Formats: sequence, structure tokens, C-alpha cells
Amino acid sequence: MKNLIALLIAAALLVTAGTVLSGCTAAQAESISDTTQSLIETLSTDTTETAASSAATAADTASAASAGDSGSDSVLDTGDIFTTRDLAQTADTTDAVSYTVESGKNITITEAGIYIISGTASNCTITVNTTDETAKVQLVLDGVNITNTDAPAIYVVSADKCLITTTNSENVLSVSGTFTADGDTNLDAVIFSKADLTLNGVGSLTVSSTANGITSKDDLRVTGGTYTITAAKHGLEGKDSLAISGGTFTIEAAEDGLHSENADDDTLGWIYLSGGTFQITAGDDGIHSTTVTQIDGGEFTISAAEGIEGTYIQINDGTLSIDASDDGINASAKSTAYEVVVELNGGTITIVMGSGDTDAVDANGSIYVNGGTIDITGNSAFDYDVSGELNGGTVTVNGSQITEMTNSMPGGMGGRGGRG
Repeated sequence: MKNLIALLIAAALLVTAGTVLSGCTAAQAESISDTTQSLIETLSTDTTETAASSAATAADTASAASAGDSGSDSVLDTGDIFTTRDLAQTADTTDAVSYTVESGKNITITEAGIYIISGTASNCTITVNTTDETAKVQLVLDGVNITNTDAPAIYVVSADKCLITTTNSENVLSVSGTFTADGDTNLDAVIFSKADLTLNGVGSLTVSSTANGITSKDDLRVTGGTYTITAAKHGLEGKDSLAISGGTFTIEAAEDGLHSENADDDTLGWIYLSGGTFQITAGDDGIHSTTVTQIDGGEFTISAAEGIEGTYIQINDGTLSIDASDDGINASAKSTAYEVVVELNGGTITIVMGSGDTDAVDANGSIYVNGGTIDITGNSAFDYDVSGELNGGTVTVNGSQITEMTNSMPGGMGGRGGRG
């Protein structure tokens, strides 16, 4: 690079010399000299910046290559999952409209805007139903308490997107009886949305449900807030996807804690987790997706029949403690859009399995361990149908570090089996 700078400067000097010798005036020569000096400085600066840019590019390429070598390329495109508004934990309420809930009286919102909700009521539903398909509605929960018998506390019928933001307050929403359908729509959650739904804020929200806790029939995003959810079915559910980047969650669900499933399109139904603190107790799966479950961060304590289930499960970072009675991490063919894979690239993963025909990590496909710290206690550590590779990381099984992945069989370590 220094040689290139020298050559360019020499060329500039030759041009200057040639011009002076051709008979220019002293003033012209001085002007040319200034131009030459400017050219030299520009060439030096531009070349130096190019060198720095090339070095940065090389570093990025090396980093990407290293990530590729370890098998840690992201399965999902995570660049635009969360918008700036999703990530903002407070709302500009300067022009907001305020509502105080009243028992037996519903509130219907038909236009885009920010709405502050407060007060205590029973049998009251806040309905968002806009005719503008581009409308974004933000509900700011500022100390609201709603107890309903058979209808959601918040029902988003139509909007481009609805954001539910908690102020520094305690908010409680519950449904105590059997949900009543809205025509062909089976309402089955305390917060039920047909549109994209984002939860954020700096306060707390407690949800109690005889069915699902919070459901979006589109995309569900959570970026902040404190949530306590008790549900007779799923805790948090996003039909197309469920993505969480922050927040504190205590979830008790009779079925799945976190759930994403689209029966109409098996390219959808994915879960992305990059932050947050989770305490999940579930009767079925702690985390369940149709396609991909990708974990890039967060702290998880999961007690369930199965800790994590999906078609392609990728864990790149985070701290996970899984106590399971069936499979700790289970990949099975729920979607034709992805290979059946468990890929562990990083993080700290602790799995404690119940007795019997159980597997800590089970795939009806392949298992790749490329990094991280994995501590397994149980009868069977790994069960795979296609291939299993231990390429990196630290793996301990029942107190002993292993350097080679051994497939399991019915009755204990060393054979084949598993529910899959």
C-alpha cells in the first residue's frame, strides 16, 4: 500500500514539473504546487482509508469464515425482526387519548394513535378495529385491572400493528370462564390479536387465562416489560413467529410456555430469542416451534415434559437450565422447509433428565455440537437418526467430560432410541 502511495505522488510531481517547464508564470506555478500538494494529501488519505476499509473487510470476512467453520451461521435472518418502535420502551403520550375502563362497558378504537388505558373493571373488552390497513395503534397500560368471564381483555380485530406498552405500573388482565367465539374466530386468549402484536414497556403485566395467555395470529414481538402468565393452554403464542429480545417472564402453562405454529404454511411458525429472563413451567414443551427455534441470548430456566422442540434448533448463546421428563432438546420433522437438526454453537446449557426412555438431546436427523459448555445428567445424552458430530465446546455427561458423541439405544447409553 505504501508503494502505491509513492507511485501516485511521483506521478503528480512529474505532471507539475512538466507544466512549470512549459513556461507558466510564477503565480501559476504556485497554484500548481498547491494543487499538487492537495492531490498528494488526498491520495494519501484516500489510500489510507481504503487500506483501513480493506483491513476491516478482511477482519469481517475472517470473522464470518470463523463463524462458518464453527457451524454458527444464523438460520434466521434476524436483521429486521425488531423495529425502532418495537424497541422503544416508552411512548410519546403528548397527543394521546385517555380511557378509564368501566365495568360492563367496552371500548372500541377505530383510528391509529396512542391510547392510555387505566382503571379497574369487569367484563370490559378493549377492541382495536381500524379500517385503515396501515394503521398502527399503541395501547399504553397505566395501572389497568380487567377481569372478564368469557371475552378477551384486549381484542385486536384489524390494524397493521398493535403495540401494548406498560408504564411504570402494575397491570392485571384475566379471563375466568370459557371464551365465546366471535363468529368464525375462536377467541382463546386474554390478549388476542389478528394483527402483528408487540409487547414492551417498563412496567408489569399479569395475565391469567382459562386458555392461552397472549396470542397473535400474525407475528408476536416482545422487547421489554415484566410478565407473569398463568395459562391452561399456551403462555405466549405467535402463529407466524414469536421473537423476544428482552423482558422478564414467569410462565406457567398447561401446554407450551412459548409456542409458534402455522398449520397453513410450514415455512412459518419460528421462534427467535436474543434476550430476556425466563422461568417457564410447562405441561408439554417449554419452547415449541414448527420450523426454527434460534436462541442468541437470554437466561432460561425450563421445567417441562420437553424443554425445546422444533425442526431446526440452533443455540448460539445464552444460559439455559432444562429439567425435562421426556426430551431436553428435541428436533423432529414438523416442517418440510428445514432439515431436522440440533446445532449447539455456544452458551451454557445444563440439562437434567428424568429416568426412563429419555434423551437430553434428540434429533430425528442430525446433531452438531460446535461450541459452548454443555452439562448433561441423565440416562441418555444424545440420540440421532442421521449423524452426530462433536466438533468443539466442552461436553460433560454425568460428571465426565466426553470427546466423542455416542449415540444412544433403548435401555441406556450406547444404543439407539428416543421418542423423536
